[in-house]
Amino acid sequence: MPTSFADIAFTPSVQALQSRHGSRMQYARMQARAGEATLSPRERDFLQQADTFYLATVGETGWPYVQHRGGPPGFVHVRSPSQVAFADFRGNLQYVSAGNVARDDRASIIVVDVANRRRLKLLGRLHFVDLADADEALAASVALPGYRATVERIALFDVVAFDWNCPQHITQRFTADEVEAVTRPLEVRIATLEAELRHANLRAAAPR
Repeated sequence: MPTSFADIAFTPSVQALQSRHGSRMQYARMQARAGEATLSPRERDFLQQADTFYLATVGETGWPYVQHRGGPPGFVHVRSPSQVAFADFRGNLQYVSAGNVARDDRASIIVVDVANRRRLKLLGRLHFVDLADADEALAASVALPGYRATVERIALFDVVAFDWNCPQHITQRFTADEVEAVTRPLEVRIATLEAELRHANLRAAAPR
């Protein structure tokens, strides 16, 4: 039977609170309709355009650990409808996420597109492959030519379930590149108009 995000996230304690606050019936219907946890073109496009996300793992102490992952758009690669890969760059050498999944490979990813107010949650199983041990095709799939970062290992995330969140309370923000894409044509137009104005002023000031 397919596993849905609700099958994993809606534990008995969660369901008890849903019942208490009147939302259990709605979510029970949603849970009953859940299909297979395979990424459609919608999820594929969203993930492969992402330049940032947050990764959660659980350590041997039982405490959750959340870490940011980022890179240029395209650093997240959807290898199949059930597997996502991304380059894991050399950082501060703490290896907390890598150490956590070496014991318990369950992990969660949340990807937020603040500009378009969208967010996607993924539950899955994560493992890392050292770059030196990766085959050519796997290494090529996460390669980022021209990006100044050292790829230390490759993360492989096998998707077990996912869920889209509503856009409520996502404050819109835009990257410098997104702002420039909108303002650059305006700057060019302003420069053109200023040049035309200077030319008109020179013509008006010229002796007749």
